[in-house]
Amino acid sequence: MKRVVVGLSGGVDSSVAAYLLQEQGYEVIGLFMKNWHDDTVTISNECPWLEDSNDALLVAEKLGIPFQTVDLSEEYKERIVDYMFNEYEKGRTPNPDVLCNREIKFDVFMKIALSLGADYVATGHYCRKDTIIKDGQEVHRLLAGVDGNKDQSYFLCQLSQEQLAKALFPIGELTKPQVREIAAKMELVTAEKKDSQGLCFIGKVRLPEFLQQQLQPKEGVIYEVNAELETYKAEVPQFTSVKEQLAYEAANINYTPDMAKVVGKHQGAHYYTIGQRKGLNVGGTKEALFIIATDVESNAIYTGQGHSHPGLFRKALFIQESEIHWVREDLALTDGQTMDVMVRIRYRQPLQKARLHRFDNGMYISFEEPQSAITEGQFAAWHIGDELVGSGVIS
Repeated sequence: MKRVVVGLSGGVDSSVAAYLLQEQGYEVIGLFMKNWHDDTVTISNECPWLEDSNDALLVAEKLGIPFQTVDLSEEYKERIVDYMFNEYEKGRTPNPDVLCNREIKFDVFMKIALSLGADYVATGHYCRKDTIIKDGQEVHRLLAGVDGNKDQSYFLCQLSQEQLAKALFPIGELTKPQVREIAAKMELVTAEKKDSQGLCFIGKVRLPEFLQQQLQPKEGVIYEVNAELETYKAEVPQFTSVKEQLAYEAANINYTPDMAKVVGKHQGAHYYTIGQRKGLNVGGTKEALFIIATDVESNAIYTGQGHSHPGLFRKALFIQESEIHWVREDLALTDGQTMDVMVRIRYRQPLQKARLHRFDNGMYISFEEPQSAITEGQFAAWHIGDELVGSGVIS
């Protein structure tokens, strides 16, 4: 009998995952990860992790499976929180959820599970895995969840073949309503529970307050850039190579105060992200202001009116050599190779037609349609059909 450790989060998805594994004849163990206990930044008097671990315990009792809590807050702080602050200080926007899967659930947590004699680790993600044989080798494929509305393969885009080999995603074939139905039928306490929001496992944390503890507020200027700016109308130069053209298309415009007018003040450029609209507190514009660039060096924020402002769009992005990750190592490109793929640059974005171009120093992704708010520090994930084959950090 194969043993599976399920990460029980106290939510409905992982509860049903545990139940399904039991039905499939696995020996199931429930483990709750406690990843945060700094109450100074959680909102109000809710104590989400206590409530969640309690729900997880009730589910385990209902299913009659062993249950324990593991405290991973040390590792979490080291690998996730510190990484977030580092990224924000560089003016990049991190994705803690993607990292949490790579570093915590399928690394630290997986090692604990394997030390308990587990053959697999299971989570309540809406995605699927299958295994093919290629050149005599087992190759694991990460596939989109059946529920198009809830597909979470994006959050697992940094997993490796070793990690996938030991992973199970029991609810990947189901839709959210089906999952809730099973939970209700089984009378699981989590059946009606709302989906959790907020940082992976930190519970309900307000990000700006969380950041402010580490990154000192520093007053700066909000600029507005006119959509008619000459720079946007500049003639496209003649390129001598594809690489040169891609570098041009992926480059950020370096905005300077003389290209813009002052419209307000902010408390620190590192709190803001490209494409952000809320939290600027600048009124009196015809259309909403969107952030088109932040400059942490000069502590300036550049904005433009409306979601079709030219400053929001780019045709290409670049991923540095060290930040390219192939889930399917067997498909990895080498210098000079290209591949047509479908790409998303953020969770829930519909897949976009694109082409990968591999060079010695990294990889460009060029899009058929210009993309809005390509954000440094976020992950771009590329797909062939419904398979996620690789990802990388936008640089």
